[in-house]
Amino acid sequence: MKRFWKSSLAKLGLTAFIAAGAVVYWLWPPTAEVESAEIGAGIQIKYRANGTQIEQFANQLWQPYFAKGVNMGATIPGHFPGELAITKEDYERWFAMIQEMGGNVIRIYTILQPEFYEALVRYNAKHQENPLFFIQGVWSPEEKLNTSQDAYDPKIKQSFQQEIVNAVDAVYGKAELEADPHSGKASGTYLFNAGPYLMGWIIGTEWDARMVKNTNDQHPDVPDYHGTHFHSKPEANPFEKWLAEMVDLTAKTETKYGWQHPIAFSNWVTTDPLEHPGEPLLEEDLVSVDPTHLEPVDWKAGYFASYHVYPYYPDFFTFDKSFQKMKNDQGEMDSYKTYLHQLKDYHKNIPVMISEFGVPASQGIAHKGMLGRHQGGHDEKSQGDIDAEMFRQIHQAGYSGAILFTWQDEWFKKTWNTMRYDIPDRRAYWYNALTNESFFGVLGMFPSKDKDLLIDGDASDWDKLANEEKKKLPIKMKGFKEIWASHDEGYLYLMAKLSKPFDPQNQEVYFGTDTLKGGNRHAPQLHGKTLDEGLETLVELSEPEKGRIKIASNYDFHSRLYGKAYGMFPVNPQDFQDNTGIFNTWRLVVNYKLEPPDSRFEHPFSDVEVGELLRGNSDSADPDYNSKAMWQAKGNILEIRIPWMLLGFGDPSSRKVISYQDTGKSSFEYKEVEGIRIIPWIVDKGTQQVISWEDSTKPYPVSQLPLYNWEKWQDVDVKYVERPKQSYDRMQQVMKEINQPAKK
Repeated sequence: MKRFWKSSLAKLGLTAFIAAGAVVYWLWPPTAEVESAEIGAGIQIKYRANGTQIEQFANQLWQPYFAKGVNMGATIPGHFPGELAITKEDYERWFAMIQEMGGNVIRIYTILQPEFYEALVRYNAKHQENPLFFIQGVWSPEEKLNTSQDAYDPKIKQSFQQEIVNAVDAVYGKAELEADPHSGKASGTYLFNAGPYLMGWIIGTEWDARMVKNTNDQHPDVPDYHGTHFHSKPEANPFEKWLAEMVDLTAKTETKYGWQHPIAFSNWVTTDPLEHPGEPLLEEDLVSVDPTHLEPVDWKAGYFASYHVYPYYPDFFTFDKSFQKMKNDQGEMDSYKTYLHQLKDYHKNIPVMISEFGVPASQGIAHKGMLGRHQGGHDEKSQGDIDAEMFRQIHQAGYSGAILFTWQDEWFKKTWNTMRYDIPDRRAYWYNALTNESFFGVLGMFPSKDKDLLIDGDASDWDKLANEEKKKLPIKMKGFKEIWASHDEGYLYLMAKLSKPFDPQNQEVYFGTDTLKGGNRHAPQLHGKTLDEGLETLVELSEPEKGRIKIASNYDFHSRLYGKAYGMFPVNPQDFQDNTGIFNTWRLVVNYKLEPPDSRFEHPFSDVEVGELLRGNSDSADPDYNSKAMWQAKGNILEIRIPWMLLGFGDPSSRKVISYQDTGKSSFEYKEVEGIRIIPWIVDKGTQQVISWEDSTKPYPVSQLPLYNWEKWQDVDVKYVERPKQSYDRMQQVMKEINQPAKK
């Protein structure tokens, strides 16, 4: 018995030892090791700015380096920044995908959760021959800066300084950050030293031009800054002197960990040092924040300039002839290429990196750009083509890096021309195809039925759906055998089995939707028929390759806000009466009407149609895949998906639509609805007759139709499909073509 007990203890001891070893492996941080140069006093350096180039120490030599990277956001669908949402497993999977794409660096904007740094250290421990590096950003107190309009406000300055110290400590695994549920900031215990995998620092965010000017105006006599590692030059303005102090603090804090890395501050076209004479909006050319007005002192890693440069904003990219002087490789006059060269030429003695560029793959559009490089309106393939061309242009212009915005889609984002239509604290819970800002990623985050309900004219996937995931609509209409409905976080889906194959040359198919009391009970599309309850929106399929969704004139948010309230375009007051019979095209504003003295010259109001519904195939595995495909018909099967906002929803997860009542010039009332009534009909193009219901003088009883309804959902209910977009493949191709900086 004694011997047995001893033997059992030995076995238990061995098991405990193995278990303890596993625990130690997962809890004890592996050592981060990279080849580096020692520059004296125990200070290591892996990257440095040398002249106009960034260099990397590798194989015992300083070699030219070109940053090929992606910006990475802080969250996933169903969550807002600051929530513990992205797991270590997510990060490690993403790191592998980024390197497979050809990326050598990730740029993050702020302190992320400890899981990011742990995952990077663990990932690189397995890939010591080819580690993945990162650029750490430090988020400035943006909202407080924009409210105070004074960077020297003691509370703001202290807040930013503390954020810098916290960021450095977190990178080197020496931070304990307390949780603040209202701040949206990361928190936790930072144990993993990711410092050796750091490529550099980018301090701050895009600077509000009026805040910069006000800071300069309020502090004209602030002395030049002479710090330990960074100085401001005599020509520096007060805001630039403030930045010199922040950059110097970053350097001083990092030095105690025995490392130096190149440092930049964030900047964008709005506050660049160039003149934009053709820019209509004064604020976009109001003040400069000039990186050449700072210089490193006793900082061997050096200093570089960082800019966010997009091809569609500000408007001078489209309108300013002085930036239309260079032709691209296709022989087209190209303002983006011209700007890149002018910006690079200005910075004669320091490296410059484009740390944000890109276009989104989305239904919505927020700005129009030259050569079709719009902020939105692209499918995944065109997104990739445009991103790849910009990447190549940045490289050819002699920059030290091109960091694509962005890695993953983030549903919580807002866009200036849709943010008045949706509910802010619900944005993360649904996929709003009109909010382009959410869809810059090359890693798509798609709604949950992305692979379950394909828009391809094949009804077999509907047969596979569970009963609770679909609903047969008991609508008796000539020309329709069956109509089914379903939904997910992004779309309302409809599948109709028709009596005959759909022939858009001879037929028009309509789906009216009713969510509220009011709307159009008659319309030209009804050809004399009337309804007992009005329609808010109308899907119209009357062309072979595209359709569109329209919106009742008195419900039309765009006309109510920019026409009726703001007077930016003429409207007929009668259009806002109930039952006008008018359905307007679904539009989004892309330019406000501007007039002096608010602008340099008169700039017209402009908008774009976003309700166009393309015919195509939504199956990402199919060679004919088009990410913007919204309907398809094959034989007797017609399938369609409709983005929620195009149906009037400010938040489908709480079943809230925009109501007919306006609260003022800049906002709308929301109303919770029980669901959607859907009424279909078919029109014969030859006879112009509605063939779907009997000829009758009585209004069709829409009010008696059953609702398609659904349970509300919360963050825990959000499901999504993660997959690389076609733009991932295109960026992979161009990134793997380019390994070194271009000689210029």
